[in-house]
Amino acid sequence: MINLDKPGLYIHVPFCASKCVYCDFYSVTDSSLIPDWLEGLKREAGLYSRRFEAFDTLYVGGGTPSHLSNDTLTALFDRLFNCFDIIPGAEITIEANPDDITEEKLGHFKELGINRISLGVQSFDDQDLVFLKRRHTAGQAMDALKQIKLKSRTFDLSLDLIFGLPGQTEKKWKKSLEKALSYTPEHVSCYQLTYEKGTLLSNMKDQGLIRPCEEDRAANLFLTSSRLLEDHGYVHYEVSNFAFGDMNRSRHNQKYWRHTPYLGLGPSAHSYKDGERWWNYNSIETYCQVLDSNKLPVEDKERLAREQLDLEAVFLGLRTREGFDLKILGEGSILDEKLLKLEELGLIVTQNGRVVPTKKGFLVADNLPLQLLKH
Repeated sequence: MINLDKPGLYIHVPFCASKCVYCDFYSVTDSSLIPDWLEGLKREAGLYSRRFEAFDTLYVGGGTPSHLSNDTLTALFDRLFNCFDIIPGAEITIEANPDDITEEKLGHFKELGINRISLGVQSFDDQDLVFLKRRHTAGQAMDALKQIKLKSRTFDLSLDLIFGLPGQTEKKWKKSLEKALSYTPEHVSCYQLTYEKGTLLSNMKDQGLIRPCEEDRAANLFLTSSRLLEDHGYVHYEVSNFAFGDMNRSRHNQKYWRHTPYLGLGPSAHSYKDGERWWNYNSIETYCQVLDSNKLPVEDKERLAREQLDLEAVFLGLRTREGFDLKILGEGSILDEKLLKLEELGLIVTQNGRVVPTKKGFLVADNLPLQLLKH
């Protein structure tokens, strides 16, 4: 039985060979900063040593962690395992770009103890990849997947795809999904393309250079994903995530949704423990300067009151297959009326004392809590 109460460890690798058109995560393309980042992260790990109990997940994300050299990855993992107790059998994930995958790289991942690869394929269509400014081709993605599946006893595979591109048809999207399924990944993430402020994609939309996918079409693509993947045995356990059986759910990501403690190291990384959330500076230079003074690179923090934690439990629960405990909302005739209305609309069901979103509810997951909580 998987214990979801143990803390998770996240490492932010803020380096990419190039920047994707939609990405709003903190990352840079200046590889000359890698040595400074690594030294800073080693210091940060030392400052947090023994502050958390044993971790049962380690997630190395970014950015593009697979962009790091083998020597850098070795130095990083050596430090982490020296500073922290990472239990045997821990889920150890690394995000990777398809064109970084080689037999040598996979062999090194295995030596480090990595047992799960999150591969950023995004699409099997070269036109889509050019539009998204991905640095790999569909052919490179397929080559990477073949190599990973040859080592299926070593790595679980999580595959990322993006839907809702301008002009994307259901036929074209289904073709990418079916190609993904042909590699039998243990986990699939299907993210809708979003236009985050400050990204190149958002600027293109504001300038009228592209027209976003229509809302109805995006909803149809979402439901197509859910039907097709569930027909192939996948569990739709969170708005964007599908697992081939419950045992293949991302253990690490579930910690964020359950308010389980987690520690984030690296620029812009977030952490949470005992009702307090804190986050690091989103600048490599500032991050390193603060650590040079032997101080934690925390930009700010917040203490979450019981009411805030309950509110987050509602928001996060309505994005998952488990929903949330009805007791969080208390009692009252007005609440009963709201629940009944949402049930009549086919957005939720109430069962075993929990409020659970339907597939239709997943479509409006960000708005659904407001319908329950507004006065």
